[in-house]
Amino acid sequence: MRWDWVRDHGGDIVAATRQHVELTVLAVGIGLLIALPLGLAARRWRRLTGPVLGATGVLFTIPSLALFALLVPFTGLSRTTAEIGLVGYTLLILVRNVVAGLDGVPDDVKEAAHGMGYRPLGQLLRVELPLAVPVIVAGIRIATVTTIGLVTVTGLIGQGGLGAFIIEGINRDFRTPLVVGSVCSVALAVVADLALAGAARLLAPWSRGRGT
Repeated sequence: MRWDWVRDHGGDIVAATRQHVELTVLAVGIGLLIALPLGLAARRWRRLTGPVLGATGVLFTIPSLALFALLVPFTGLSRTTAEIGLVGYTLLILVRNVVAGLDGVPDDVKEAAHGMGYRPLGQLLRVELPLAVPVIVAGIRIATVTTIGLVTVTGLIGQGGLGAFIIEGINRDFRTPLVVGSVCSVALAVVADLALAGAARLLAPWSRGRGT
């Protein structure tokens, strides 16, 4: 381990970490914006559940390198290429958890909300979605940690954040950048998971003490 290399490249490490975070947040955020309506539709019209989960499952099983190779001729070595792939990999996890969270709302709670005069949209927004928050956030946690790992692969198209150090270490047979990229990625995943776990407790205080 060359600590002088780490010291000399401190600014580059910070910049790569920032890019890694930006790519992750953007991918999970866009994925959630797509997954919420898909999950709501799959839960509202049950015949759509199989096709929606099947389509997102197919996206999830495509090898990342193959997907990026297919996208490059159309979108180039760009952030757009990276984000299309990263967003696609979040959808299965997020959609499944949206559906599972809504399905987990007890029937008696929904009946009570209906008896209190809630219309379907009001019941969804004020009763069902808040109760589904722990499961949905659990999906966001999994998607975030998974995306942080996948972002390193996008270093192959010049958009990898900390993955650039891993690729540099492999190409140069130089362990220091490889270790730096790997350790920082793992640390980033741990911090993100803990932060989201804390956010879940704040958003759904009634779920404290229960596993998500």
